[in-house]
Amino acid sequence: MSPEPVPIRPAATVLLLRDGDGGLEVFMLRRNREATFVGGVYVFPGGKVDPSDRGDPGLEEVCSGRDDASCSSALGVGSGGLAYWVAAIRECFEEAGVLLATEGDSLVSLTDPGRAERFARYRESVYSGDLRLAELCRREGLRLAVDRVGYLSHWITPVGPPRRFDTRFFVAAAPPDQVPLHDGGETVASEWIGPGEALRRHRAGEFDLILPTIRNLEDVARFGTVEEVMADVGARRDIAAITPRIVRDESGIRVIEPGRPGYDEALDRAPTEGTITGVPRPRPE
Repeated sequence: MSPEPVPIRPAATVLLLRDGDGGLEVFMLRRNREATFVGGVYVFPGGKVDPSDRGDPGLEEVCSGRDDASCSSALGVGSGGLAYWVAAIRECFEEAGVLLATEGDSLVSLTDPGRAERFARYRESVYSGDLRLAELCRREGLRLAVDRVGYLSHWITPVGPPRRFDTRFFVAAAPPDQVPLHDGGETVASEWIGPGEALRRHRAGEFDLILPTIRNLEDVARFGTVEEVMADVGARRDIAAITPRIVRDESGIRVIEPGRPGYDEALDRAPTEGTITGVPRPRPE
C-alpha cells in the first residue's frame, strides 16, 4: 500500500542584499543542526506562509505599492498572492531581525538604541504569534515595503522528503539602518557573503547548501550591485515553477532538474516518500 502523499506547503524566502566593499553580498543563516528540515544548512530567511499572513482584513492598508490582485497576477495564482510577500517580510523579521517596512519614504531605521530594543521585543512577539505584522505597522505608523521586494524564482520540493514546500523566492535591498542577526534558535549563525564566495565555499565542502539555494545564488552572482539585481528581477514575467526529482541508484542519491538527462525517467525511480530525512544535498545533475 502506498503511503499518503506529503502535503505541499506554501512558503516564501527572501534574499537580503547589500553592496559590500567587494561587491554584491547576500545575508545567509545557518540552520540549527537539530532542525527537522535541512539541519545545518545555510539558507536565506524564509518559511511557510502562515494564516496570519493572509487573515487580517486591513492587511492591504498597511502594504505599499502592491495589492492582492497585483501580487496574485505576478505569481500566477487566482488570489492570495499578497500573503507570499507578507510571509517573506515576516520571516525576514523573525529570522534575521530586519523589518522591510517604510516610514514616509524611507525604510525603517533602528539606529536609536531604545527603538531598536522595542523592535527586538516586537520580533519576539511576531515570532510567538502574539503580534501580527499588520498590527505592528498600525502601532508604529509603518507600511510593509512589498513594492521594494522583487519576485525572483519558484521552487517546489521534490517527492521524497517528509516535508515539501511550494516556495517563492524574493529579493530585497537591506535597510541601511538595520543590522541583521540570526535568532539563536532555528538559526545559529549568520553572515554577509558574496554569492560567488558562498558557491566557492560550497564546492570546497565548507558551506552546506541545497539545490534551490545554489541556483538562486548563481542567479544573483551575475550582477555587480543591488540595483542591477532589482532592475533585472523587476522585469521578469511568467516565472515557471521548478520541481527537481530525486533518484536513488547504485551511485547514491542524485537530484535532477527539469530539462536535464534522466529527468523524465526519474519519476519511476524516485525514492518512496518519507524515506529521506530533509532535502538531500548531493551534487546536482
